[in-house]
Formats: sequence, C-alpha cells, structure tokens
Amino acid sequence: MSDTTTRPAFPVGTIIGYPRIGRRRELKKAVESFWAGAITADVLETTAAELRAATRERLASLGLGRDDSSIPESFSYYDQVLDAAVTVGAIPSRFAGLADAEGAVDLAGYFTIARGEGDNAPLEMTKWFDSNYHYLVPEIGPETSFRLASDRIVREFEEAKAAGFVTRPVIVGPVTFLLLSKASDEAPEGFRPLSRLADLLPVYRELLQRLGAAGAPWVQLDEPALVSESIDEERGAVLAAVASAYEALGGVDARPGIFVAAPYGSLDDALAVLAASPVEALSLDLVRGATPTGLDAATASALAGKTVVGGVIDGHNIWRGDLEAAFGKLTELLALSPDVAVSTSTSLLHVPHDIDDEPALSDQLKSWLAFADQKVAQVATLARGLVDGHEAIQEELSAASAALADRAAAPGVRDVSVRDRTEALTESDFTRGDYADRLAAQETALGLPFLPTTTIGSFPQTGDIRRARAQLAKGLITEADYLGRMQAEIKRVVDLQEEIGIDVIVHGEPERNDMVQYFAENLDGFAVTQNGWVQSYGSRCTRPSILWGDVSRPAPITVDWSAYTQSLTAKPVKGMLTGPVTILAWSFVRDDQPLGDTARQVALALRDEIADLEAAGIRIVQVDEPALRELLPLKNADHAGYLDWSVASFRLATAGVRDETQIHTHLCYSEFGVVIDAIRNLDADVTSIEAARSRMEVVRDIQTSGFEHGIGPGVYDIHSPRVPSVAEVTELLETALEAIPGRQLWVNPDCGLKTRGYDETVASLQNILEATRAVRAKAGVPA
Repeated sequence: MSDTTTRPAFPVGTIIGYPRIGRRRELKKAVESFWAGAITADVLETTAAELRAATRERLASLGLGRDDSSIPESFSYYDQVLDAAVTVGAIPSRFAGLADAEGAVDLAGYFTIARGEGDNAPLEMTKWFDSNYHYLVPEIGPETSFRLASDRIVREFEEAKAAGFVTRPVIVGPVTFLLLSKASDEAPEGFRPLSRLADLLPVYRELLQRLGAAGAPWVQLDEPALVSESIDEERGAVLAAVASAYEALGGVDARPGIFVAAPYGSLDDALAVLAASPVEALSLDLVRGATPTGLDAATASALAGKTVVGGVIDGHNIWRGDLEAAFGKLTELLALSPDVAVSTSTSLLHVPHDIDDEPALSDQLKSWLAFADQKVAQVATLARGLVDGHEAIQEELSAASAALADRAAAPGVRDVSVRDRTEALTESDFTRGDYADRLAAQETALGLPFLPTTTIGSFPQTGDIRRARAQLAKGLITEADYLGRMQAEIKRVVDLQEEIGIDVIVHGEPERNDMVQYFAENLDGFAVTQNGWVQSYGSRCTRPSILWGDVSRPAPITVDWSAYTQSLTAKPVKGMLTGPVTILAWSFVRDDQPLGDTARQVALALRDEIADLEAAGIRIVQVDEPALRELLPLKNADHAGYLDWSVASFRLATAGVRDETQIHTHLCYSEFGVVIDAIRNLDADVTSIEAARSRMEVVRDIQTSGFEHGIGPGVYDIHSPRVPSVAEVTELLETALEAIPGRQLWVNPDCGLKTRGYDETVASLQNILEATRAVRAKAGVPA
C-alpha cells in the first residue's frame, strides 16, 4: 500500500471544478482564432496558461488555500472526457495518423478529433448527465492501445507549483471513462468498453505515480457515472469495476491521496463499495441526494476513516440558497466521519463567473443569486464554520436567510392571474384530435412531396446581424433601421431556400440572440444577463436566462416575423418556438416550486403564441424540445413523474390548434430509444432528431418502437465544419428508409445552422437536396 504518513490533510473547503472559458470568454476567442489560423499553438497555450493563472489567483482571493490542494486544476481546451481519452491514448483508428510514436497528439490533432476533418467524422457528442453540457464520446474496442500518451495534467500541476500554488489535479475516473465510451467501429457486436478496465488501470496507476513524484498531495478522480441509473451497463458489473479499480489504484506506492468526486446525485449502493476501497476522500452530492442513513456496520466503520466531503453548495443553479440548512447538512455528516469538508455539489462549470459582473440586474435580484465566485465564497464561509463553529459565521448565515425571505415576498414571484389560469386547466386542454385525421387534413392543406425537406430553424448568424443587434442595444440605430436589416436578412434566407429547393421554409431567426434568451426577454418572470456565459460544448457558450417569477406573455413574440416570411413565399413557413421543457432546462429556474408547475406557466404562454401564429396564417409550427432527454432524472424512480409533467407541458402548449396545422418538434442528443414512449406521447405530427454524427444508429430504435408519426433523423452534423457529400447523405437516407416507411420520413439537418458559416451551409444544403432528389428518383417518385 502507499505511504500516507506525510500526506497533508484534505482541505476543509474546496470546489469540484470552476468555469474554464474565462470571464470574457477569452478561451473561446483564442481557440476559434487558432482554428481560423489567426494565431499559433504557442499563442493559444500562452493564453490558456494566463487563464489558469488568473483562475488560481481569483480562487485564492475568494478564500481557497494556495498550498492545501483546495484549488482544483480542472482546465480543458475543449472537453474533459476528450482530455481523458487523449491522456490514456484512446485515439480512434481513423485519427491514428495524428499521433506520434508515443501516442500523443498535438493541439491541432486534439481539435481534429473533436471536430472532424474531411471524411473523418469527429467523436460523437452527447449530454453530460442531466446538465446542459455536452461531452465527446470516446470510442473503445479490443484494438484500443492504452498508454500514458499525455502528461498535460502533470505539467499543469507543476505550472501551478512554480507559481506558488499546490493545486489538485482533476481527471475523469477510469470507471466513468469506460462507462461513457461507446464500442469502436472495429469492435465485435456486443463488445462492452468496461471489459477493458484491467488494460486501462495501469495507465491510471502510472499517472498517479507521475503526480506523486511531482509532489501532488491529492488527485481528484471524477466518477459521476456511479450515481446514474441511466448507464447502459448491468449495475453489478459497475460495482465490481469500482471495487477492482480503486483497489488497484489505492495500492500505488508514493501516490497522491485519492479524492473520488461523484456529483449529480446520490451514490446509493456505490457508497459501500467506495467506503471499502483505499480512497482517502469521497464527495457526496447533498443537493441532489440526502445524507446517507442506515449504513451497515462495515460501511459505517470504513467511512469513518475517510474525509467525507459534503457537496452542499449547488453547482447546478445560481440561487444564493439557504446557508443555514447547508451548514446543518454538514453537521449531519459528522455522524459518518469526524473528518468533514465542504464543497460544491458539482463542478461550477455549469454557472457563470460573477454576479457582480451584472450591472443591469437589479440589486434586489442580485441579492438572491450566487454565481461561481459567490459560491466559492460560500464554501469558504462554511469551511470557516466547520473550523471555528456556528457562531463564527452567524452573520453570513443570517444574511442568506434574509435574502430568502425577501425573495419569497417580492412582487412578481407569485402572480394570482397566472396561478388562477393554471388551476382552471382541464384534460381537454392537453388533447388534440386523432393523428390519422390530422395527417389527412395536413396532406391536403400542405401538399408536400415524398421526403419533404426542411431545416431546423436558424441560419448562420453573420457579423452584420450581430452588429445590428449590438447597435440597436446601444441606441446607435433606430428600431425601424433594425427591422429593415432583419427583414432584408430574412428575404435573403427565403430566396436561398427557394433557390436550393427546400420544401418547408424557415425565416432563419436573425433577430434571435439565443433560442431561449430571446423568449426570456419577451416573457414576464425572466431576467437576462450581460456576462453570464456558460460553456455548452467546446468553444460554444450560452447565457442562460434567470426564471425568477411566475411566467406570462404580455404580447406576441414571433408572429410579425413569421407573417412577414410567409408573405415572401408560396411554400409553407414554419413558425419557430422553443418548448417549455427546453426553456426550463436552458435557464436557471426558480427552485421554490416544483418544475412541473413552472413548466405549465411557460406552456400557457407558448399556447397563446401558437394561437396567434395560426391566426396569422402559419400552417406549420415547430416547438423545439432538444432538452427533453437532458432533464430526464438519473434515478429510475423519478422518471415517471418527470415524463408526466414534461410531456403534459408540451401538449398544453400545442393542443389548441386545428387538425390542419402541423406541429413539429426537434430533439437533440435524444437517445431516442430511452424516451420513445415520451416522444410518442408528445403527439407532435413530425419529430426531427440528431442522427448524422451517430450515422443513423437511432433508426433501429425507431423501427422497433413502432413509431408512426413523421420523423426526420438528421443527415447533416452541424456541430462540425465538414460538408457532407452527396454520397454520404444518400447513404444516410437509404439507411433511414430501410427502417422507416417513406411516408413518415423527413429530410433535415441535425440541428439549427446558427453556428455555421454560409459557404459550408449552402454547400451542405445543396448536397442534401441533390441526395434527396436521387433517393426520390430511385423510389420512383418525382424529384
């Protein structure tokens, strides 16, 4: 076993992770400049080092120690799971040429694996547990050759040490890494990546040895997969893997202390396994889970010898929270172990940097909130309370309680008219007519061809569009000037779609800064930020809105834009709305009432919008729900309740239309088979889903489910700059037609085109239409 006699104690206050994009998105800008060839890899690395240094200084100023491992080294250029894959040499065979003789890839190669190049598709991307972060899915097979191919994690620790900091290196743990991986293309049918654990562990052992030699007192291994019941692996096999992995890692000589972080829920039966392992510190998410009780004698005894880290500060949301209750949870942990520390429930990468960076928000609203920096300060406060006692932090606890009381009593938090309307709902408000009748009515009204083509909604947001929006906000142009510019862009987009030959037209959404924020700015009960950026994936950042009060729609939001678009074309135009579940998922939502209650309020506001669109002559309305799968709870026992209210909110929003009006929805990273019944119960006439990056894997689920409504599995991966060839799209369409009756199939990209450039967008859409015409001709129908 390792020698622990000289290892420092675990810090009494810490965080699991911190935003890495920079307070002004410096990393995003530098990475995208590197992609564009405007800066070199050396310049990018210098920028990244400066960001890491600024983060360490900032965290120290907020109360975390400089020399006690309380500051995590959780930086990533793109994604932490990709980082782990590159570290252990798990490079797909199609990218083998990017690696040197030791299996290492440079920054250009790293980003190529993430984004793809030429005919080489990037790693698949999917949601990170129940957050709005996306991770890249490693591809593992019998052929994967594990080795310590990158020592970046060691070098970043040494970088911090040279600057006077003793930090805590962070990497995705071995069990979670394999559980989040998929079988490679070369793997035989039925292969499970977890079967490679014994081959992977020597790499982690070597990494621990390297970190120990560098002087790291502690290392953090992130194992969130252990809290999830949505992992496609038998639970017994998972627990056995945990036991063998940490027995092996615990036996490394002269290693750092091992801190296993398990965010996003309760560990349940994995707690006993980790307690029995040689790890020295273990985190418990006490925001999503409760303090463990009723432990057997062996588990209780083993846990008493470890540092138990209470994740009592919510890393998922931005509310200031009840610090008195949080301190009470920490006190409860003393029944498990005499060695208790305080932390955030999850990494703070899910929240913005600093509420003090929001001058446009009212002082009252800001007093209710805590962004990353404020949460770090809360951790420091509670850590001081653990050391010096409750009385030492009474002032801070009382201030937090007063803010809670002020929030509960503030005008707008509860609106009687909104609550009366939701209370008056009946079953008929959630129900449309029979689908067969609707289909017949829509076929007559719309007259669409076999394999109708459309896009998901947005078109590229050019620099001119963003400048016009910024100029309007600064008062440099008038509303009339702005309207004229946006209408000119809409006409450009409509003309382009007509020229390409797309069947169902969208207006391109040039007026929208974000698919949720745009609606938040036009609904009561929301606030928006100026600098509240949060990483979604890679260099992509969003600004989640703050849903603080009861929601209503004071006026129509999209009707004029859609009506103008329809005036430009004889083809049907889709009205574009964001659905209630996604508005909740991609906002910071009030935590003082059930999510289902809030979803109904948002749904009623959208129902009013759809009624106005229909009255304005819009015959197709798309209500996007890309987050439907994302919010699915990690615990099976919670699925039914969530699906009940999430499906009901969509139906409430859409059930008021006539049979002739076609309702579409769109889902991202939906893992269709997991929520197939829920998608069917949405009762949308057409559902589009992401399928290109996974090469139509989803169609097997569609085929076996008996799904009968319209379906549009994406044929163009918009998260990559690649232009899919005609042959590639044709192959995807033919694969889809093997599983889905042609009468149901729609042709569309995976997602909206906002983040793409016009050249690649036009080329991709032209290829899609050429492939569609070829498949139509092969099927014997007019092209």
